[in-house]
Amino acid sequence: RVRPEVPRQVVGDASRLKRVLLNLLSNAVKFTHHGTVSISCGVDEPGQFFTIEVQDTGIGLSPSHLATLFQPFTQADSSITRRYGGTGLGLVISQRLVRRMHGRLTVRSEGEGHGAVFTVAVPVFCPEA
Repeated sequence: RVRPEVPRQVVGDASRLKRVLLNLLSNAVKFTHHGTVSISCGVDEPGQFFTIEVQDTGIGLSPSHLATLFQPFTQADSSITRRYGGTGLGLVISQRLVRRMHGRLTVRSEGEGHGAVFTVAVPVFCPEA
């Protein structure tokens, strides 16, 4: 879903953004057995950041897991590694790529079993019409 306030054209690092979004979408699909994965984009209230949200109804995250999610080689728990595979580097790399674009990558979850929402926010630069 693209919100109406999103400009028709934004300038940015398409390669980095694509890599981040592919990682977030891949994780959302991997951890959502039943339910939905959705993506939406918009512009924050002051119009300074272009935002993309990847939301899922998957396994969710406890508060303790949220605190360590962006640390290298860390996954929610060891059973996640056994069940789903992965190295625990995808989110770390994604966060670093977003920071290089002077943005931020955040996550929120109401807890285990309640899905998660990952938000990428990068500065807006719109070419003049």
